[in-house]
Parts: sequence; structure tokens; C-alpha cells
Amino acid sequence: MKAIICGAGIAGLTLAWHLERSGWDVELIERAPAFRDGGYMIDFYGPGLQVADRMGLGERLRALRYPVDELSYVDRDGRQTSHLTMPPGMQEVISVLRGDLARTLQDDIRSPVRHATSIDSVQQDSGGVTVQLTDGTRHRADLLVGADGAHSRVRELAFGEERSHLRYLGHQVAAYTVEDRRLSERIGMRYQMLTVPGLMAGAYALRGDQLALLFLRREPDPRIPGDPAASLRRHYRELGWILPEVLARCPNPPELYYDQVTQVEMERWSRGRVVLLGDACQAVSLFAGHGASMAMAAAWVLADELATRDDPVAAALRYQQRIQPTIAEVQRFGRRFIRWMAPAGRWQITARDWMLRLAALPGVSRMFVNSLSPGGHNLIRSSSEVASSHPA
Repeated sequence: MKAIICGAGIAGLTLAWHLERSGWDVELIERAPAFRDGGYMIDFYGPGLQVADRMGLGERLRALRYPVDELSYVDRDGRQTSHLTMPPGMQEVISVLRGDLARTLQDDIRSPVRHATSIDSVQQDSGGVTVQLTDGTRHRADLLVGADGAHSRVRELAFGEERSHLRYLGHQVAAYTVEDRRLSERIGMRYQMLTVPGLMAGAYALRGDQLALLFLRREPDPRIPGDPAASLRRHYRELGWILPEVLARCPNPPELYYDQVTQVEMERWSRGRVVLLGDACQAVSLFAGHGASMAMAAAWVLADELATRDDPVAAALRYQQRIQPTIAEVQRFGRRFIRWMAPAGRWQITARDWMLRLAALPGVSRMFVNSLSPGGHNLIRSSSEVASSHPA
């Protein structure tokens, strides 16, 4: 059996890893011109970490983790207004760069990745699927997997225009890194954030004197500005803290990541021998903060169904049945979390700061952190285990 996987991100690489070990021939294509290093920090835990441990990659990821143990809010002068120290023993949460996670996965697969390539057209018949790539070549497979993100080309070809599947959450996000030893040491190994109504700016230190910046802006218009760097400077330059320094060094795309904050909601995740995976069908958004974990869990479930069933079409349908309820739960969590991560008014910011102060009390912090954890912790069971827990 052969699979063409469009998208060499977390979901696509995890699926390739499992399919290779099930005897599949795997071809990976990726529209980015090269492997994408760096990226933003993710808190990796739950079902994704369970999958990584089953793959034998957990210890490598733990070695790459950043010892981020504090969430701190500051004012325009950099003075701390509230903070939360993570309780001891939170070793099940790994703070790791998205690029480090992707590199760990890619280094452990055999299938080559064809970069700077996407899909022009898809044709299906009873025996398989034929794709025409942007480099002019045609390829035949038993299954085409669209793991190419929230703006998926595979989804567009198989299911129609993008806007019918995206739920815009009223915010736009940006991220980039700068090299600055002084600022990196000043921020240290903690998340520091400044929040005013409608705007959030965050920073955290990385290895190699790097400083990662994250920006979140309330914006009712989903259209991306023509000059994202200029838009950031216009909205944030008067907020003080470290922002004047780092905004003066803001790069242009692609070094500057800039996008809508969206969720993807679809009634169907597959059409014949075309199936969607990861953010292409289940984007949970920055607010849920569980995207990489859910992507790896979904890839594991799809691989489990493909290994169990002879019919890829039936396997794709069963994969959606198993994981879609959890994705819907995590997406609901993300929508509720907006008011915490991006407060719309000053009274909401004040209420959040008081909640953090209360959470710092002895015995309360772990309870509070657990309340911020979305679901999905019972996903990683084989198809036979799932069947035995639901007897006919």
C-alpha cells in the first residue's frame, strides 16, 4: 500500500513514521522550500506525549525541553502585576519549540520529503488516487492524506473553498525571534506577557541568546494586513516594556509568522481515498494550545485504523468517528479560553490578575493548572481496545 502525505509538519511526519513501520510506501510533499526550524513554543503533554513515548521519542523531547516554570504578567514599565509558578512535579508538560518537535520526528523517518511542492489536481477511482504535483509530475497511491495545515490545499481540492470550513476567532497572531543576549537574560526561563484591552505581547528566552516574541491582537476583520510588520509596529510601539526594542527589529514574512486565529470545523474529514489530518480538519487554535498533541494523537489513530482494516476508505471513516468528539471538546475549550488569554476589557485583565494571585496559594496552583488542560487523555488505545470497551 502507498500513501501520499501532503504536509511535512507534526501530523504528517507522525503518520509517516507509523505507516512506514506498518509496511506502507510513503511519499511526503511539502510546500515550504526547506525544513522549518524554530517556531513558537508549545506546551506538549497529554495524548501527544503518550504517542511520542510509544514511538520511543519521549526522552529525546524531554532533553530538548525548556525549563519554563513561571507565567508572569507585566505592565508597561516591566513591573510584574501577577504570576503563577508551576507546581512541582509538572514533568508531564514539556515546553518545546515546534521546530524541535518536528525535527525529532523527521530524523526518525526514512521517507524523503519533496520540498517546494504542492498539489495541482486530484483524481480518484475505485482503485486509488492520482495527484498532479506543482512540479508537473503525476503520482499514484492508495491514499492521499492532506496534513497541510489550516489553509489546506488538499481540503480545497476535495471539499471546496476554504471559508466554508474556517471559524475565525476574532484575533490575529504574529511571532518571530531576535538574537539579543541582554533581553534574553532579562526575560529568563519564563513566559512574560503584557496585556492591554485587545492586545497581548509575550516573550520567552531560547537557547543561543535568542528571544521569542508572540503577539495577539483582537481584530474583527479576518483579512491579513498587506504589511504585517508595519501593522505590528503601529499597534504595539506605544506599549512600553521591551516592545520598542524588539519591534525595531521585526522582520518581514516568512521570518515573521502572521496569521488569523482560526478553528477548522468539518462534518466530514474524508472523501473516498482522500483524508484530512491535523489542522487541515481539526485546528483547535492558539487559544486551546493543544494542537501539536492533538495532531500526533490523530495521526496515531489514523495509522491504527489503517493497520487494522484492508479498506482505506473504511479506515478513514472510523478514524474520524474515534477522534472527532475529542477535537470538538478541545475546540470548545479554546473558545472559552479567549477571555483568559486575550481579555477584552480592563476589568477582565484585573480579574485575571486576581485569579493568578489566588492560584499561587498553597495547594491551589495544581488544581488551577489542571483546570486549564483540555481533554483527550483517553485517546491512545488501539482499535481492538476501543472495540472491547464497547461490546455489541
